[in-house]
Amino acid sequence: MASDTASPRRKPDPVTGKGERRRAPYRRRLRSRIIVSFVLLGFCLTTLFAFATNWARARVENQLVEDVMNRNIDEFAKRFYSDRTRNPDLPVQQMRAFAYPREMLDRVRVERAEWAALPNGNHNVSGLDEEGRPYAYKLAVRKADDAWFFLAYDMTEATRGEVQLKRALWISVLVFSALSLVLGWWSASKVMKPVSDLAARLRAYRGGTSEPEPLAPRFPDDEVGQLAQALDDYSARLTEVVQRDREFNADVSHELRTPLAVIRGATELLLTRPDLDPKVLQRLQRIQRAEQQCTDLIGALLLLSRNERGQGSSNVARVSEQLLDSHRAQLGGKPLELILEGNHDLVIDAPESALSVALGNLIGNAVKYSKEGAVRVRVGNNAVEVIDSGPGLSEEDAAKLFQRGYRGTHAGHSQGGGIGLSIVSRLCDLYGWQVNVRPGAGRGVIATLTFSPA
Repeated sequence: MASDTASPRRKPDPVTGKGERRRAPYRRRLRSRIIVSFVLLGFCLTTLFAFATNWARARVENQLVEDVMNRNIDEFAKRFYSDRTRNPDLPVQQMRAFAYPREMLDRVRVERAEWAALPNGNHNVSGLDEEGRPYAYKLAVRKADDAWFFLAYDMTEATRGEVQLKRALWISVLVFSALSLVLGWWSASKVMKPVSDLAARLRAYRGGTSEPEPLAPRFPDDEVGQLAQALDDYSARLTEVVQRDREFNADVSHELRTPLAVIRGATELLLTRPDLDPKVLQRLQRIQRAEQQCTDLIGALLLLSRNERGQGSSNVARVSEQLLDSHRAQLGGKPLELILEGNHDLVIDAPESALSVALGNLIGNAVKYSKEGAVRVRVGNNAVEVIDSGPGLSEEDAAKLFQRGYRGTHAGHSQGGGIGLSIVSRLCDLYGWQVNVRPGAGRGVIATLTFSPA
């Protein structure tokens, strides 16, 4: 026997037959993706524009100021050399010019050490004055052998303007990002409305009529309309397949029930004869049990194919005793004891055919793989356990136990197609039961069938 997996099994998809993938804990909707894309696009473009604007302003302003300063300091040097005055007038505001001849260079190195350390060129100077107010200016430096020239251009107002411009640019970034959010939400609503309508109609068909209304006529001839047409084609093919499957199951069920009814009638008639040989009586009883098992199996498989629950109630202990009696008759000389224990009053809301198939597979596996010892069927308040004394359970069996067609590592050359536990699993899904198979305490396997509460 094989074992129960540690993780819960995946419910098979009714169309593909494969297990459904677990849903991610968080699923981002397509509408949200469109909105986020618009917001990111607007934010990135606006930020890039703001950065480019600020960079271009700074570059142009710096170039213009430096050009003006270069021209003025050159003109200042010419006037100094022409009339040897120490403070020639300049026609430009926001500027102060300083000229120091050779005999004053030592004084400059002391009083204006920061300026004296600068090489020729244009430099940015900033800091705080004696009153704690910030200042900023550009300083043009021209050092000759006989004189040093300095031209200071006040940039304080320009710096304030730069701060205000950056503030305005950041506000524009936020405003345009908000506009992008509104535009993205509006666009996503318009773009996703046909898709949302299509999804809503598909959800409305879930569990509805077997012949749903076509989707394509309700949508325009665009991508969504093509998707609706493809879904209509798929639905038509799927409906045809399901219909053929139902007709086939109904035909097979009908055609098999007739010969089984004949076998039952003939067997019951033969069993009424008082002069039967014990061996013949044993064979007839075995035929009778096999006919009942076939009838139960056909009924259960027909319910599975229709995905319908059968009506009725079943006493778990009585069905278990019938199954154990059936296996006792087939033990031969096998030293195996079949024991029924527990609650004899447990009744579940399910037909005996479904319970017999599900419990019969568990008991059948336990009897098959137990060479000696005992197989115990223990009925609880809402579950039944099948405890065997077989070889136990391997990790490989535990991982693949309920897969269709899988035969355990201890199967050997025994008969069987490996579909018994798969049928049990499908019956559990249909009736809301749970099946669990785990290794026993010392050896063997414990199979537990838990029923849904009434």
